[in-house]
Amino acid sequence: MSERDPLTPGREAAGPDGAAAAGFDGAAAAAGPVRPAALPAAALADRTVLESAVEVLRAHGLTTIFGNPGSNELPFLAALPEDFDYVLGLQEAVVLGMADGYAQASGRPVLVNLHAASGTGNAMGALTNAHYAHSPLVVIAGQQVRATVGQEAMLANADAALLTRPLTKEAAEPLSAQDVPRAIAQAALAAATAPAGPVYLSIPYDDWSQPALASDSLLPRRRVRSAGALGPELAAELAERLAGWSRPVLVLGPDADTPAARERTQALAEALGAPVWTAPSAPRLPFPTDHPHYRGVLPPGIESVRARLADHDGVLVIGAPVMRYHRWEPAAYLEPGTDVLQLTVDPGEAVRAPYGDAIVCDLAEATAQLAAAVGTHSGGSTGRQPAPGPESAARSAPRDPEEPAVPGAPLTGAAVIDVLNERARADIAYVNEATTLDVLAPDRLLVTRAGQYMFPASGGLGFGMAAAVGAALARPDDTVVGIIGDGSAHYAITALYTAAQRATRTVFVIVDNASYGALRGFARALRAERAPGLDLPGLDLAAIARGYGVPAEVVTTREALREAYGRALEAGGPVVIVAKVSP
Repeated sequence: MSERDPLTPGREAAGPDGAAAAGFDGAAAAAGPVRPAALPAAALADRTVLESAVEVLRAHGLTTIFGNPGSNELPFLAALPEDFDYVLGLQEAVVLGMADGYAQASGRPVLVNLHAASGTGNAMGALTNAHYAHSPLVVIAGQQVRATVGQEAMLANADAALLTRPLTKEAAEPLSAQDVPRAIAQAALAAATAPAGPVYLSIPYDDWSQPALASDSLLPRRRVRSAGALGPELAAELAERLAGWSRPVLVLGPDADTPAARERTQALAEALGAPVWTAPSAPRLPFPTDHPHYRGVLPPGIESVRARLADHDGVLVIGAPVMRYHRWEPAAYLEPGTDVLQLTVDPGEAVRAPYGDAIVCDLAEATAQLAAAVGTHSGGSTGRQPAPGPESAARSAPRDPEEPAVPGAPLTGAAVIDVLNERARADIAYVNEATTLDVLAPDRLLVTRAGQYMFPASGGLGFGMAAAVGAALARPDDTVVGIIGDGSAHYAITALYTAAQRATRTVFVIVDNASYGALRGFARALRAERAPGLDLPGLDLAAIARGYGVPAEVVTTREALREAYGRALEAGGPVVIVAKVSP
């Protein structure tokens, strides 16, 4: 569409001067309908909205774009400069999942480009994971020509700002073309400001060619920083409270999985002599799994959590909700008299918790203050040490397998994790979406650094394969191992195309039990064993992978998996290993 098309007014629409800039002309009002005032010529820049937007995106490092193009997006995409990298996904759920993995692995915001309402709808399942993982995504969807949206023309996104709520921190459609660059700046800043999360913008495609505001030059310089350390009085109050606990325990969540927060929570755990659990349903592992204080992942049920924390009189939750339960296990939340304190970056998590007190703060700074204050309060040392016993024994890699390695024995899920752990090293990261191994995998894998382990934050299947590709693109020096259930794989199998085209260092270990294995467990618990649709017979995942250009092989024993995995780690591109396991 040309700039002179009646639906796409160009710069000539601006008035010759600023006389009507206030938006109201008294004489015109007396004579008839009020016409909207044009922007004064002095307010406009000799550049388009797209050119101003590019400068804003570049200033925020948003030059990698995950997308799947549609007609509404073409004017934006066609004019992007060469330093922008467009990562093509074949379906929008995979697009958003790759961006989610990229953002979590890099710790930086990333740009996502979706197609109108339909493409946004395709991505909504993946958006649930990004929302609960606090992933900083700037999601831009193409909108129909601005003058036709109210008619709900084909590909118009009606009520676009409502479409993604409540899964986005903010969602909007700018009220004018000239507000688009500022709206993009707001989205980038909002996505990255704690608590981080996705932000959604719907932008009419004729906006990009409109004249921009001269004041847009101020947008790339803007910064927003949070300063949420504890004040001295509050730090002393909390330290005194912690000192009153005789048997403290730490429960850590995904927002504590940063290098600074990991270092400081480790110091606090040691100062308190406290064991450490990962919070239930956490999408990352925020504490070294080989540390002697580490206990594992709390199961996501009320009674299961209560039982594991029953011996503690004080629970300090850092960087996690209180608590994200999944299985319905009616019980008292904790033993009577248990004191609970939560440190969080998310006011929403703070106010919706069913028990405990909460402090909204910068986790790394607050934890460092508490560690120092605890030591000062106790005269320099608490003198506490974790009680010796099986749970407090130090973990090392490789850990002893849970089951004997009988030559030629059929594979099990536990055996798959043991084989992966034999080759654990610092430059291998894991993305787990084998939901039958949601507790076993993080409990047994050696994870020692930030961002080394991911899991779908809201249980939306399709995360694993897509996030593994995104993480590999964000950290090209790492090898990313996707531990994927066969049921999960089909939700995002097209991620293999992007992996092949980009030659990512990604090993997909598909744990194939020919069923929705996790659902079978739920069916037993809910006495619903007769539910249909739990079996997945007759599927050849290796053949599908080869069709997307990814080499693949099938293994049925521990020995075969060990050999195939060793070869895959040395490969220069993606590899699929289908590990056939007992149902």
